Amino acid sequence: MLLKCDKTIPEREKHIVIKGKGGCTSARTCKISCNIPTTPGDMTERGCTYAGCRGVVGGPVKDVIHIVHGPIGCAYYSWGYRPHLADDDFHLTYVLVTDMDESNIIFGGEKKLYQAIVEASREFPDKKGVFVYNTCAPALIGDDGRDAAKMASEKIGKPVVFFPCEGFRGVSQSQGHHVGNEIIFKEIVGTKEPEEPVVYGINLVGEYNIKGDLKNIQPLFEEMGIEVITAFTGNASIENLKVMHRAKLNVVHCQRSATYIADMMKEKYGTPYINVTLWGIDNMSDALRDTARFFGLEREAEKIIAREKERVAPHIEYYKKRLSGKKVFIYQGAPRAWHWVKLLKEIGMETAIVATTFGHDDDYRKIFEKVRKGTLVVDNPNALEIAEILTEYTPDLFISGNKEKYLAYKMGVPFVNGHTYDSGPYAGFRGMVKFARDIDRAVHSPVWKLLRENAGNNGGIKI
Repeated sequence: MLLKCDKTIPEREKHIVIKGKGGCTSARTCKISCNIPTTPGDMTERGCTYAGCRGVVGGPVKDVIHIVHGPIGCAYYSWGYRPHLADDDFHLTYVLVTDMDESNIIFGGEKKLYQAIVEASREFPDKKGVFVYNTCAPALIGDDGRDAAKMASEKIGKPVVFFPCEGFRGVSQSQGHHVGNEIIFKEIVGTKEPEEPVVYGINLVGEYNIKGDLKNIQPLFEEMGIEVITAFTGNASIENLKVMHRAKLNVVHCQRSATYIADMMKEKYGTPYINVTLWGIDNMSDALRDTARFFGLEREAEKIIAREKERVAPHIEYYKKRLSGKKVFIYQGAPRAWHWVKLLKEIGMETAIVATTFGHDDDYRKIFEKVRKGTLVVDNPNALEIAEILTEYTPDLFISGNKEKYLAYKMGVPFVNGHTYDSGPYAGFRGMVKFARDIDRAVHSPVWKLLRENAGNNGGIKI
């Protein structure tokens, strides 16, 4: 399918599919072009490899110094990006960058990187190590940042982990997830043994503690008698990551950004893993059951599930009555696009449009499995496509991220930030109530009617 705005880039037709049309009748028969370079002329909303490594995987680690090696503009991306809360919010308070300028491009930036690591370590002596994120500029001029990091590590006596996450390395931020997983696994995991044997230990892999999601999740596992060694990497310390290889099971939440490390741990240490979804009532219940089954703790799990369901049931029913039949447009990075189809049904909403920024084939298979016929599925949409979809398909709610919210506001479309959350946390049983509350507030706010009535009269976008 080709949208009107894409007449000059007909290649986009391969990235837009309607389930039930053109041979797309099931997850097996639906084909969509994805995880390939963006078509020239397409104003993509994708991030780069650096964004995926720094912003998603490495960035939430709380007790290390994060240094961006590159021009100041690359560090700007780090500021206020995703609210990965932690006991120590040092990683959200400070953004450090080598600030490469023209002279460094000519003469090299290795000395500047070495100096930055040493000075930062002296300034923050309580931090347990340094993470260095390499950007395009030093890589293109041939800087050996890894060697500079190695020498600095010897100088400060702490680990300095160098991430070769130059933005040009992949087609999207998804490659940065891969780089982050691989480097942390090779250089940190398994470098220390836990002080005491781990009996019922798990890692919550691909859980980044956005707006404090862990506080809704971790206590439920611990109440069953299961120790959470670490989240990868929400509220994680480098010391936690060192011993995560001793977990008996990896519980994988974000199956796009973190399955890589689960696969590597399975291959090297024999650690099995299960895939779960930690958003929604039924999803969270299944996650607890599947984890409990591995350890033989089914009875404990059922007690917790019954109690939590009873606690949130009246709230869910209240919002379901108010939201039933509403149409939703979900546009997320990748997994949340299919994670959330089921939980939206729990409050009576139907997913009419689904899009991802960097989804792979397996993400789209899961999407096509979960959505009904007639659902529009879009890979890597641009702003013009989003505007056309919002106009032509008139969803009652748009769930997306920071970049898209302003477009939605201008067009008078109810919006919820599913990327960094409006309030949150949204995970777990109690998080589902907050998610439903924010959706209800967005959908039923009177401001949208007023905006539509006045659009075009005072400089607004006419729809």
